[in-house]
Amino acid sequence: MEKHMTVCPYCGAGCKMNLIVENGVIVDAEPLDGVTNEGNLCLKGLSGFDFVNDTKILTPRILYPMIRRTKGADLKRVTWDEALDFTAQKLLEIKEKYGPDSIMLTGSSRGPGNEANYVMQKFTRACVGTNNIDNCARTCHAPSVIGLMDTIGSGAMSVSIPGLEEAACIMLFGYNPAASHPIVARRIVKAREKGARIIVCDPRVIETARIADIHIQMKNGSNLALLNAMAYTIVEEGLVDKAFVDAHTKGYESWLDVVMQYPPEAVEDTVGVSADLIREAARTYAQAETSIIGWGMGVTQQRQGVQTVHAIASLACVTGKIGKPHCGVAPVRGQNNVQGSCDMGMLPNLYPGYQKVGDSKVRAKFAKAWNVSVEQLSNKEGYKLTDLPHGVKDGTIKAFYNFGEDPLQTEPDSADMEKTLKDLEFFISQDIFMTQTTALADVVFPATSWGEHEGVFTASDRTFQRFTAAVPPKGECKHDWEIFQELSCRMGYPMRYRNTKEIWDEIREVCPQFYGATYEKMEGLGYAQWPIPDVDGEGTPDLYLGGTFNTSDGRALLLSHRWVAPTEEPDDGYPLVLCTVREVGHYSCRSMTGNCRALAQLADEPGYVHINPIDAESRGIRDEELVWVYSRRGKVITRASIDERINAGAVYMTYQWWIGKCNDLTMHVTDPLSGTPEDKFSSCDVASIGDQVWAEQHMEMLYNELKARLAAEAAHQDEPLPSYAEIQ
Repeated sequence: MEKHMTVCPYCGAGCKMNLIVENGVIVDAEPLDGVTNEGNLCLKGLSGFDFVNDTKILTPRILYPMIRRTKGADLKRVTWDEALDFTAQKLLEIKEKYGPDSIMLTGSSRGPGNEANYVMQKFTRACVGTNNIDNCARTCHAPSVIGLMDTIGSGAMSVSIPGLEEAACIMLFGYNPAASHPIVARRIVKAREKGARIIVCDPRVIETARIADIHIQMKNGSNLALLNAMAYTIVEEGLVDKAFVDAHTKGYESWLDVVMQYPPEAVEDTVGVSADLIREAARTYAQAETSIIGWGMGVTQQRQGVQTVHAIASLACVTGKIGKPHCGVAPVRGQNNVQGSCDMGMLPNLYPGYQKVGDSKVRAKFAKAWNVSVEQLSNKEGYKLTDLPHGVKDGTIKAFYNFGEDPLQTEPDSADMEKTLKDLEFFISQDIFMTQTTALADVVFPATSWGEHEGVFTASDRTFQRFTAAVPPKGECKHDWEIFQELSCRMGYPMRYRNTKEIWDEIREVCPQFYGATYEKMEGLGYAQWPIPDVDGEGTPDLYLGGTFNTSDGRALLLSHRWVAPTEEPDDGYPLVLCTVREVGHYSCRSMTGNCRALAQLADEPGYVHINPIDAESRGIRDEELVWVYSRRGKVITRASIDERINAGAVYMTYQWWIGKCNDLTMHVTDPLSGTPEDKFSSCDVASIGDQVWAEQHMEMLYNELKARLAAEAAHQDEPLPSYAEIQ
């Protein structure tokens, strides 16, 4: 029996663990005493390892490279040389014909590590010659990055996850840690046990609301109105930290002009709670010795996501609840390395280390490090991931390189996304499983999985940790960074890394705030929390100590905005609000957790629509029955879960399910400042199905047909390699 130290591949908490291997197969996982998890693991951490073993419970792993030699032809297994040569030739042809900005790429936050993402963005910028690189943060926390950079200068948590339990007050806003980050939820429970006041702002009675001192069960889509009313209360009741505001912020008068238009009494109908409750929450937050505001996609996946983050950061600043230990802002990232993907420059406007592509000095530095001319590095911001459908429609994007994501499952308006992928002139998908997205690709690159490679992840609180390989690669899978490197060499820009340490050391050299995070410092249970500019430093659990912000003048910029109603409000045809949420036992597109025996047994297709008893009764819906959910985009079959904790007038669905796919229903409408989709608010309705026997059979037929189709696509890799004569 062998034990190999790694970091959990699921949420952004960054839990340390061992993978236990017998005869070359991962058979178990055990928690380690990591800085975040302290010997604990959640359900996914304990039981979510065996997807590496290619269980084929949901969909098979991809073990060999495949291509379609002509558009629309069947996938065929080929050698790596042919796959890479074919891909390089196609990309060079498209670049020559349409220009480098006709090629779009996306990074992966789901297990490849920081080194792989760094090499991909380097390939994008130095070889392809475009800034058209993005990652799944666009769909979740891009408003947090943008909103915090606008106000306080850095788009990350200003506090550490362990520090949460030392705060005197924790306010959770649109964030359900029990489902999203169970180990973080444990820290919040411990804070409560130590006497912290807990405020929950959420339309549902989430688990944390049960232990909260104050639960503001607000109406969906009212975030900014509520925050403005809290700010009004803080001003009116003399709770502004005037000394902090005068010494460390700017823009107070302009901020004040907006928030003073939102007395709590004026927004009671909009928010759906009493003015007294809003005032109590504002008072509790502002008067605590230390307060932390934590938020999730209930804030960011809204029409005013960036503006809401502005409001949160400004609230922390005007009350002086930032710039001291255990006190600040906490956008808790979802996927295990989404913070790392952003750190590594998988963004269309930022190089690694959050250095702006429009800054000539930054470009000159990267040009020198990468041995290219400054002119070869574009100074134009690239396309966002959510620009892909528009770009394909208008002909500006011709090729798309998808790295470790499944946009056909995770992006809004799935029918539109499917058409987008099919209409591409050239589509590459690099993944570990045959997903719905990969099944449409012209080139399929098989990559190593978590458990088969090593590297560094960044946890949600800026903590770098190393992970190691437990088992060797399966089939002909290559490490992601090796694939990018070999493709880049074929396209005329050579890269010659021998291992991940060489890549990481280059990252440290070009990113001053990461420099002190050496592999040696991260050995074993070691970690490094950026900014960590010196090798001898310990890192930085709390940002902005003393009130110095990462802005040009060191001051925070206070920003406020008027509340605007959501894009698609309920009407007679679609009277319910649809909100997407997380599933505690599954992850992202489910290709990983759906291939884990224990997790697959806990919950399976078609998932659930959670509905209030009042709404269920008026529609003749009974618990556990199959129902139709429909919107202006489509209709899906799923199972009803009648839940008193759900607010009337709204329904909730998770996005992991293939048949009950909520993204068949959501809109491709985005926050104009971030490009993040408004997944938390669209209109829909739910209808009962009279013949439940037929419904069960129909659902099972749809599920089996989809699984069979993906298995058939993956089966092309089992065909013998063609001879030279056949290729010719």
